[in-house]
Amino acid sequence: MNKTMKYPKIGIRPTIDGRQGGVRESLEDKTMALAHAVAELISKNIKNGDGSPVECVIADGTIGRVAESAACAEKFEREGVGSTITVTSCWCYGSETMDMNPHYPKAVWGFNGTERPGAVYLAAVLAAHAQKGLPAFGIYGHDVQDLNDNTIPADVAEKILRFARAAQAVATMRGKSYLSMGNTCMGIAGSIVNADFFQDYLGMRTEYVDLVEILRRIEEGIYDPEEYKKAMAWTEKYCKVNEGHDYNTEKGKAKTRSQKDEDWEFTVKNMLIINDLMHGNPKLLDLGFKEESLGHNAIAAGVQGQRQWTDYKPNFDFPESLMCTSFDWNGIREANVLATENDSLNGVAMLFGHLLTNKGVMFSDIRTYWSPEAVKRVTGKEPTGMAAGGFIHLINSGATTLDATGAMTDAEGNPTMKNPWDMTQADVEACLKATTWYPADRDYFRGGGFSSNFLTRGGMPMTMMRVNIVKGLGPVLQIAEGWTVELDPAIHDILNKRTDKTWPTTWFVPRLDATRDAFKDVYSVMNNWGANHGAIAYGHIGADIITLASILRIPVCMHNVADDKIFRPAAWNAFGMDKEGADYRACANFGPIYK
Repeated sequence: MNKTMKYPKIGIRPTIDGRQGGVRESLEDKTMALAHAVAELISKNIKNGDGSPVECVIADGTIGRVAESAACAEKFEREGVGSTITVTSCWCYGSETMDMNPHYPKAVWGFNGTERPGAVYLAAVLAAHAQKGLPAFGIYGHDVQDLNDNTIPADVAEKILRFARAAQAVATMRGKSYLSMGNTCMGIAGSIVNADFFQDYLGMRTEYVDLVEILRRIEEGIYDPEEYKKAMAWTEKYCKVNEGHDYNTEKGKAKTRSQKDEDWEFTVKNMLIINDLMHGNPKLLDLGFKEESLGHNAIAAGVQGQRQWTDYKPNFDFPESLMCTSFDWNGIREANVLATENDSLNGVAMLFGHLLTNKGVMFSDIRTYWSPEAVKRVTGKEPTGMAAGGFIHLINSGATTLDATGAMTDAEGNPTMKNPWDMTQADVEACLKATTWYPADRDYFRGGGFSSNFLTRGGMPMTMMRVNIVKGLGPVLQIAEGWTVELDPAIHDILNKRTDKTWPTTWFVPRLDATRDAFKDVYSVMNNWGANHGAIAYGHIGADIITLASILRIPVCMHNVADDKIFRPAAWNAFGMDKEGADYRACANFGPIYK
């Protein structure tokens, strides 16, 4: 079930002073050397979801006049470029040499040197970009370099890579689909899938498939029977063997063993079919199902589930959990983005996190804030360490990525979440061993099914994020960097059993900042969160998320990222000195990039 994707490339535009007869000729080698250095930096440090290096395309020659700009643009269109970085060591003619494609995220690096005024061009062309409504990121090194120095300073490299990661994510989304399977779940506003948002802000189409299509394909056998056999054998070896206690027994609602076996078979078929709906499957063509073999070109999807489906059929916890995991019965692979309860806005946040990290992303309820006082009252014990000031209970119905167990470890033995190309079979088995599959609580899920259960190991850096839509304002983004934490087992056991004990738990503590009201304490983070769900990605990627959001013209309403890490287009400086207010004004002024 591996996905195949043709990834966009990053175009490198070496611009130059157009004056022939000595000036231009003296700068040709330097300018092209900078372009090649940038391309090498990106290709060595940034990978696509399948592990391949992000490819860069360099213009055939330097760009000094508009004809050369046009030739470069034609080449980039042919080569599948999705964003551009312009580099120069000298003065150039700004409006003649700038990138005019309205859909390309753009950055400009103006070499900080004294021999030729690269910084002057940078300022001039950024002004042109702002004037023409084509915002570009400006990159200017802190220290003066010599003209013959083709190295990329660390501060410049950081900005180039931050832009490149975000720009590649934006370009990868463009032209793809969000697949809505079912409709709105239990009145959750995020699962009212807003096609205009996807189209205008992300460049994506929205596809809609009724859940009856899954039932049709199961009943008519429209799935690969060989893969089904393989999937069932794997599931029996690694999942059924870890089937947990059926708490429905005490309520007189437990299914029989044969019914549970049927549920396992049903839910495995669900996963096969969801994957086929998202990505297509050439095996179905061989079986005579041409239309079904095509898929919906989905880079992200969501499944309604509750309640119409789950009131009489096994829930989607198993397929949702494994689809969002970096492995399955076909081996190690790129994780998918599949939103529980069809919460498309949380699915978008998951997609952002996945595209920036290439790792599985958690989908969780932002369930409960536990104050130290409440913990002591309930357990008789006080939380300690990173949890001493209180913590947030992240938990959902058993549909989050198994990567988030923290069962994988780095070279020092610390819990981590790995890129799929760094994972081993031992990592896979560790995650599976850490996961128990409990028969679903039939008070919640009358139709049964199986929910994953694990306790995330503490000490992992994580970034919690969420997209919300506000009428009259549009989309906004929230970000909270922090860490997973481990509690005293006695505290964990009592607190965890106060909610559904069959679901996966992650204890999370955000990084606090007394200067920001939303981060003055853990309670404030919980109290300022804008919806019931959040997407939690590995690593502290808040700065990358902010850069990505600015490209998409989505203002950030809440974050705890240090000011010196924030990188937005240069035009944002024209909207005032208060960074967050300027972000709102700039996003409103320029509007969504695809509208």
